[in-house]
Amino acid sequence: MTTPNIGSSFDDFLIEEGMLEEATAIAVKRVIAWQIEQEMAAQKITKTAMAKKMHTSRAALNRLLDESDTSLTLTTLASAAAALGRRIRLELTQA
Repeated sequence: MTTPNIGSSFDDFLIEEGMLEEATAIAVKRVIAWQIEQEMAAQKITKTAMAKKMHTSRAALNRLLDESDTSLTLTTLASAAAALGRRIRLELTQA
């Protein structure tokens, strides 16, 4: 009896299942949400104050910080970064 998946990577599995893009989006969103929350904590900025600095609602900020909600716009991300005195850096890399 042979096991066909021995030696293959988890990425290979996700590709075969058609789930790589979704898994990548979720992972990226978790990191972004975590980084924003960490910076808010470091600067002692409450969610209400952060939403005000971003000129948005607290509900919109909660969506940004919700690691499972991958519908993030670059405008919202840029607004959050600016409110924290930060910049965004995105790049495409080899697949």
